[in-house]
Amino acid sequence: MAYSAILKPTDYFNTKLYSGNGSTNAITGVGFQPDITWCKKSNSAQDHGLVDAVRGVTEVIYPNASHAQTTDANSLTAFDSDGFTLGSSGDFNQNSDSYASWNWKANGAGSANEAGSINTTSTSANTTSGVSIIKYTGNGSDGATIGHGLGVAPTFLIAKKTSGSESWYVGSSGLTSWDYKLYLDTADAQSTNTPPVFGGTAPTTTLITLGGGAYPNPTNASGQTYIMYAFAPIKGFSLMGSYTGNGNANGPLINTGFKPAMVIIKSSTVGSQDWIIIDNKRGPFNTFGERLYPNLSNAQDTSGEYFNFLSNGFKVEENVDVWNKDSETYIFMAFAEHPFVSNTGGGLPTTAR
Repeated sequence: MAYSAILKPTDYFNTKLYSGNGSTNAITGVGFQPDITWCKKSNSAQDHGLVDAVRGVTEVIYPNASHAQTTDANSLTAFDSDGFTLGSSGDFNQNSDSYASWNWKANGAGSANEAGSINTTSTSANTTSGVSIIKYTGNGSDGATIGHGLGVAPTFLIAKKTSGSESWYVGSSGLTSWDYKLYLDTADAQSTNTPPVFGGTAPTTTLITLGGGAYPNPTNASGQTYIMYAFAPIKGFSLMGSYTGNGNANGPLINTGFKPAMVIIKSSTVGSQDWIIIDNKRGPFNTFGERLYPNLSNAQDTSGEYFNFLSNGFKVEENVDVWNKDSETYIFMAFAEHPFVSNTGGGLPTTAR
């Protein structure tokens, strides 16, 4: 059994549910000062909203939409020592509405990284949790590189142009190769670009490769500004990869090496299938079905009981194209509630819920 270097995963990732009040709203109980906060109203339709410490508070991008970055003085107005403060924006804090927030710890506002052929404006990298936020300006050169600062190779990348309207681009070790990408804001299956969006090259321990030119290679158009979130797998805390559906009511069990707190899933090979987010706060008991869709503004879907969070991973159920069609591939990104084996308390394994 492998021990985790992270004793308490909730020091680096946590889901926090809260109720809107339509005014100043200090959300506490996250457990740390977040550097990425992704919020979604769960009881009715509303765009997702994402803020990070590198771009700064009140600077909002929308995971389900291609919009440029928007400055909203009433959105998330502060990252606090145990959470965040909201203004009156309906995207984040409509009175009496219910919200989910997913929070990650990176390394504050960060600093420039000069490891690649493009010097980043700022790279906020947490080598313990494997999370990096990277802000840079494109140079239009195919094969340009940026430094991520993690010291290990990230296996899941999410990139968005902030200076103009453009889709979100996702690269993952779980796709057929790094020639392929997904769109976070659409239900499309994986596809390729020429040249590839992420250079057709897996990230290294120091660098991420970019495609060049303007559309259709919008991770590196000359003079445009971008934000990228890079995630590396950390034993007992996070895992990014893929699984194959079996089309059965008794679906596959994906061994992550920890009890999950949150999982994002997307079919890479079946077209027109939505992304989904499941977590241990909206679905606190096994089995559960509460899910939100990163590419849609829809309210939370509570139909069915399709997921199990176990002591060592997660299990999907039923023959459902969105997460378990026979012989199809699904990528995922998972973060821990508790490592399967902790290096405290005599190394006792955790339990399922």
